[in-house]
Amino acid sequence: MTKNKPLSSIFLVVFIDLLGFSLILPLLPYLAKSFSASEFQIGLLVASYALAQFIGAPFLGRLSDRFGRRPILLISIAGNAIGFFLLGIAQNLEMLFLSRILAGFTAANISVAQAYISDVTDAQSRARGLGLIGAAFGLGFILGPAIGGALSQFGYAYPAFAATGLSALNFLLVFSWLKESLTPERRQALNHQQRPPITLKAMLETLRRPYVGPLLHTRFFFGLAFSLFQTIFSLYALERFNLQARDTGYILAYVGVISVLTQGVFIGKLTRKFNEIQLMFVAILTMAFSLLAWGFAPSVPVLLITLLPIAMSGGILNTVINSALSKSVAPIETGGILGLSASLESLTRVIAPSLGTLLLQITSQSYGVFIGTAVPGLAAFVLLIWLGSYFWRMIYRVPPVVHSPSGMD
Repeated sequence: MTKNKPLSSIFLVVFIDLLGFSLILPLLPYLAKSFSASEFQIGLLVASYALAQFIGAPFLGRLSDRFGRRPILLISIAGNAIGFFLLGIAQNLEMLFLSRILAGFTAANISVAQAYISDVTDAQSRARGLGLIGAAFGLGFILGPAIGGALSQFGYAYPAFAATGLSALNFLLVFSWLKESLTPERRQALNHQQRPPITLKAMLETLRRPYVGPLLHTRFFFGLAFSLFQTIFSLYALERFNLQARDTGYILAYVGVISVLTQGVFIGKLTRKFNEIQLMFVAILTMAFSLLAWGFAPSVPVLLITLLPIAMSGGILNTVINSALSKSVAPIETGGILGLSASLESLTRVIAPSLGTLLLQITSQSYGVFIGTAVPGLAAFVLLIWLGSYFWRMIYRVPPVVHSPSGMD
């Protein structure tokens, strides 16, 4: 197997997976409304996927450490396919919830794919490999909603069945093409190490580990800050610039393209010149000031300028945090730690919609949308400045790989 074949294989797997996932995202509210769902129920439907992923991702990640990446990828993709099929044949709101909860609980594809990349790359090329995963993720999200929207004119079930077909194709690709990254020799060597238990208590203890814990905190707070921005952006664009859904979609696609380029092209060059702690520090500060500034943009051209550093710093952080995490633990727990990272990111998508709209509602009633959008931006700013101060203390100290699977440091 050539050096680049595993990377190209897993890139294709992630791209197809995210293309199918994003096909149905814009249509969920309309599908739920067809079953007379209230706004609150629609919010719960969207949150149910993220909440199920919050529970399932770390457990499936640790199972991939024990049984291999390939079988867990197959289980995850099969869960997606069943979830999409249930969505397509849903006759009531309860069936919609079942489909999203099942898909969310088995949605370990990205974290297991990241663990796969960690298996087949060395420390120097790790960030570049994970950047390709981020680029595949972004491309899927850029193309999927447009394709799903086009298919929806024939009926809301069509995007769901298309996503089912993509998941089935993905399953066949992994089954027939993707080789296991944890070879028998490597798995035998890992079997002599102490395995971390697959329990909630063990995963919570990971958050208190000396170096791993702060990286996971960073994953959570960065995700929360960025999710606040995503939550209120459409409302902000409508109220401040009177942008309609199509124009807002173009702007978000612009953000997605910049993020894809950052992760797929620029991250490899950046990690050759700077260490990961330095990149995290600069990206955190850049995002903090950008999230504070975007709500005050006086025009759409200025808004596009302020969104550029948000997209770039987000792409850097998404890649570098997981790269640093994969190097900070023993190989026997790489999947578990990346699954926990994905779980925390999912939790932010449960919290941010309610928190962001609440802040926007409270402040815009008194001061208008101009100040209303700045308040969530200020909250993100404070969170990220606090993280920046932590990385300033660490910026010239790059820790060695930690070989403590139990986490009882």
